Amino acid sequence: MMGLSLSRMVAVLAKEFTQLVRDRLTYAMIIGIPVVQLLLFGYAINTDPKHLPTAVLVQDQGQFSRSILGSLQRSDYFSIDHVARTPEEMNKLIERGEVQFAITIPGDFTRRVVRRDKAQILVEADASDPAATGAAVAALASLPAEGLKHVLKGSLATINPAADPFEVVVQRRYNPESITSYNIVPGLVAMVLTMTLVMMTSLAMTRETERGTMETLLSTPLRPLEVMVGKLTPFVVVGIIQATLVITLARLLFGVPMAGGWAALILGLFLFIVGSLSLGFLVSTLARNQLQAMQMSFFYFLPSILLSGFLFPFRGMPEWAQWLGSILPVTHMLRVVRGAMLKGVGIAEAAPSLGALALFVVIVAGIAVKKYRTTLD
Repeated sequence: MMGLSLSRMVAVLAKEFTQLVRDRLTYAMIIGIPVVQLLLFGYAINTDPKHLPTAVLVQDQGQFSRSILGSLQRSDYFSIDHVARTPEEMNKLIERGEVQFAITIPGDFTRRVVRRDKAQILVEADASDPAATGAAVAALASLPAEGLKHVLKGSLATINPAADPFEVVVQRRYNPESITSYNIVPGLVAMVLTMTLVMMTSLAMTRETERGTMETLLSTPLRPLEVMVGKLTPFVVVGIIQATLVITLARLLFGVPMAGGWAALILGLFLFIVGSLSLGFLVSTLARNQLQAMQMSFFYFLPSILLSGFLFPFRGMPEWAQWLGSILPVTHMLRVVRGAMLKGVGIAEAAPSLGALALFVVIVAGIAVKKYRTTLD
């Protein structure tokens, strides 16, 4: 038996380091993933979202109402971005997800405050994501004491000073009991499809290249789009089965409400499945082997999980992170599935997210077909 040789081990070690450096994708993953995780967790992730978009319906134009609005504006939690004219307009804003809060100051607010006659303001919160509204709702507890302290002077301040001048009535819409599973479980539809379809497609296509069966396809008169459709259609069925299974179990095991919105949900699922498969096809045209395909797929999963609003409140992230998250199809699929299941939104209300998913399909599928045609040549 030959003895160990330090020079031979050093030679093997040098060879492995050289191969690692030459594999640019693996080298980029080694450096890129820790950097991306550090930046996302350090800068983008925030479990205490502030400056949440808020709509107000002011039916009392008195000084007290202006003081309440000023107090809300000074708050770190509320950003008054919309002034509604009717209750119907307020309802549409919160239903479409354009605002997190809708605040109504009734027409008799001033009169009731002066008389100490149980004055109230209504705060409607989009509680489909309890983590996004919890801290802001808790901050409303101080509004009755702070909102009017600069305008209640003289005799008005001496009338029953121990009692609050008004009451804040909070209505948690879509998830009144703040059940976390109502937000997380519907989101799993998008995450399961993302994790399985992108990776399954990219690995399946790359495996054919490694085994040489792709060369047989390249020698046939098949067109790139024909190959793409033929290869992806079985996975469309797989995606439909997975989505149906998750939605069914969400209802049976977790009691997630089914508010309706089936048309928007079905259309969104179809676009998202096709988009995910197209992305997997595109990855397979870029990867040289299955390991690279898996690495590239994982590099897509990481921001999809962290920047889409699945685990952390989307509006809690800084603007640059929200901009990046808006590029990801998972973000828009989450809005569609949660909106359909919890709010019952239709195609019209979900149109912005459905349009984004359709655009993603067109762009990614087009690039994938072009890359595959280049491979043919």
